[in-house]
Amino acid sequence: MVEWTDFERSTIESIFAKMDYEDVGPAALSRCLVVYPWTQRYFGNFGNLYNAAAIMSNKMVAQHGITVLHGMDRAVKNMDDIKATYAELSVLHSEKLHVDPDNFKLLGDCLTIVLAARMGTAFTAEVQAAFQKFLAIVISSLGRQYH
Repeated sequence: MVEWTDFERSTIESIFAKMDYEDVGPAALSRCLVVYPWTQRYFGNFGNLYNAAAIMSNKMVAQHGITVLHGMDRAVKNMDDIKATYAELSVLHSEKLHVDPDNFKLLGDCLTIVLAARMGTAFTAEVQAAFQKFLAIVISSLGRQYH
């Protein structure tokens, strides 16, 4: 079980309460697919992903980015048992979709960058530390089935 301080818990809840999912989700996933092009192999049915402009304007990429963030809502609501919350998703991503678990970290890094850009000076070192702790638990939980 993860120990959360009051500051960490309230920071994570605040970030997600204020986040514009329809902006941040597509931006984070698009960034991941552009910067790490090998991650595109999991999105072969998303149509044209041949260049950055095509990726950033792809409606399926945008929708999946939003879906990912809404999936993270489950972790925010269940911060005391994220591993159990994501058990089913871990099985799906490992056994059916065969997603390389390192890609979760890459997407998490892109999400952090986009979030920092959107939050500006409010994304302090303490806020970043809390957010990255949260992401580390989410990523570990999604990759749990691989171990």
